[in-house]
Amino acid sequence: MPKKSGLFIVTLMAGLMLTNFSVYAESAAPNPAPENTERNVRDSDNTTLTPEDQKETPADRKITAAIRRAIVRKKSLSLDAHNVKIITIDGVVTLRGPVENSAEKNKLQAIAKKTKGVKQVDNQLEIKTP
Repeated sequence: MPKKSGLFIVTLMAGLMLTNFSVYAESAAPNPAPENTERNVRDSDNTTLTPEDQKETPADRKITAAIRRAIVRKKSLSLDAHNVKIITIDGVVTLRGPVENSAEKNKLQAIAKKTKGVKQVDNQLEIKTP
């Protein structure tokens, strides 16, 4: 019987050590703000277009969907480029968000411009800073 209680104490101590380590590891890790915090604050002041401004007309939805499909098909584009905001209002497309470089910025604009139904493209894409 003493062997069982000794094993129990060792197991309990090991469990406490692991629990204490995991709590320490979680509290020691810094909690940095996401890199897009400034952009989100800017977007909340209602002076810039956001996807919520997209009109719900079938033509505008069709344009936005066509641009998104064309962008996602381009596997050479970065994840950021695949996730840019596309806002279409009466055939005018606004592109917003970070991209890796000017080549991506230009490529996304070209994709939007050649999409059927697009009257104009407002390219507000931003090149990420390293």
